[in-house]
Amino acid sequence: MSLNRLNSYKTNTIDTNESRLRRHEVTVELRKSKKEDHLLKRRNINEEDVTSPIKVLSKVASPPGPSVEHIFDSMRSVDPARQYAGLLAARKLLSDERHPPIDLMIDNGIVPICVQFLQTVRYPHIQFEAAWALTNIASGTSEQTGYVIASNAVPHFVKLLQSEYIYVAEQAVWALGNIAGDGPTARDFIIEHNAIDGILRLLDRNSTLASLSLERNLVWLMSNLCRNKSPLPPFKEIKRLLPALSKLLWGFDAQVITDTCWALSYLSDDNESKIQAVIDADTVPRLVSLLDTDHPNVIVPALRTIGNIVTGTDQQTDIIIAAGGLQRLKKLLKYSNHNIVKESAWTVSNIMAGSAKQIQDVIDADIFVELCDVLQNGDFKSQKEAAYAVSNMTTSGTYEQLVHIIEKYQILKPFCDLLEAKDPRTIIVVLTGLMQIFAMTDVQNAVGDTERLCVMIEETGGLDKLENLQRHENEEIYKKAYFLLDTYFSENEKAEVKLIPRQTHAALEFTMEKLDIPKDGFTF
Repeated sequence: MSLNRLNSYKTNTIDTNESRLRRHEVTVELRKSKKEDHLLKRRNINEEDVTSPIKVLSKVASPPGPSVEHIFDSMRSVDPARQYAGLLAARKLLSDERHPPIDLMIDNGIVPICVQFLQTVRYPHIQFEAAWALTNIASGTSEQTGYVIASNAVPHFVKLLQSEYIYVAEQAVWALGNIAGDGPTARDFIIEHNAIDGILRLLDRNSTLASLSLERNLVWLMSNLCRNKSPLPPFKEIKRLLPALSKLLWGFDAQVITDTCWALSYLSDDNESKIQAVIDADTVPRLVSLLDTDHPNVIVPALRTIGNIVTGTDQQTDIIIAAGGLQRLKKLLKYSNHNIVKESAWTVSNIMAGSAKQIQDVIDADIFVELCDVLQNGDFKSQKEAAYAVSNMTTSGTYEQLVHIIEKYQILKPFCDLLEAKDPRTIIVVLTGLMQIFAMTDVQNAVGDTERLCVMIEETGGLDKLENLQRHENEEIYKKAYFLLDTYFSENEKAEVKLIPRQTHAALEFTMEKLDIPKDGFTF
């Protein structure tokens, strides 16, 4: 596992490298689904959405069903009127909603022709149509986008951000957004050509123009410039967008807010210094308030950003708590959308990986009512996140907090029920949590508490599940289950524990050391 991914989770007061349950595989799962994110690329297919003077020109009658040969003959003409007619026909073909003939048009040489048209300053309507055609070509595959990049379109699009004709500038924004969405190499190529300067100037200009469509396209481009890893975008350049993103958070358009939150989620999904930069941009109060919105598309990226922030330092987590984050998370754990419940539980689990004081804040917010319900009734992915939260609490909390949670919320039963999960990692999370609960009790030298804990686990059906896990094919699961049974249940006559040592491991001593638990227990 990479050092970066290990460092993406909170450090532990017990053991900064090993004791805290790491969340790398969960983070990958939360990040990998493009369908959950906003679109990387978008085609411009609806003429009626184009709010510009060119709408009238776009409806100029063109030859009915012109052939591709005729279209390209027109575009290669020296007559601007014929150039426009051919370009308009080509763009309409590329705007076909279902089957745009992108490869056919590329094979006939449309890309370099359109790049030349981007430079026809005397004819902004030709620039506009050329930019539109290239926008839709760049919405295709990486190879198709590559043709646009290789034809040197990017510098011309960046220059067009300053066009005196706002509809031309907006179409350039759209084209750059599609190119940036193709991946890190294309994204960085745009940044290297000073696109951020052009974006910031155009944002200032739009504060006077107040064009919603331009604002939407600009923030979508900004989010695509912030996204993607391997490599990450150059933060020195990207952080220049933070003041503008912070301001855009306070808008009223859900689409603008959504893409702004996605941009902030990408910027905060790294190390503590980048998290701090997002915090310093005064984004937290608004991000937390957005968790109360009625728009799930806004909640998801706002929650993702908050979840990233609480993987930082305890001080950074405290800022989320101080802004009222726990009360909002409590509500979201009951949300109807499973993905939002899952990410809320993930966020809580990272807060529970913090200090004992932060765990007490979670307890005082009465979040364990909802967390216990998620453990018992949530979909499996949400249950897994809730299990991480409980196990992190057993590592970072105090003995008194642990006793309070077990007694008040009866959390042992739904926690132990996950020992029957089909996912080995979830079983390991629960087993590790149980081992830490017993270790914490041992440190207290509370023999009566240990015996009572054994009885509670037996009464919840956990003992039978532990015995069954001795037959599990996963060696780590078998070893942890055997250790718990051998250490805490083998002398309990009522339990009638059946220890099933494996032939291949019969000689192993399942000591605290072999199970990666400090011999002297944990320090709280």
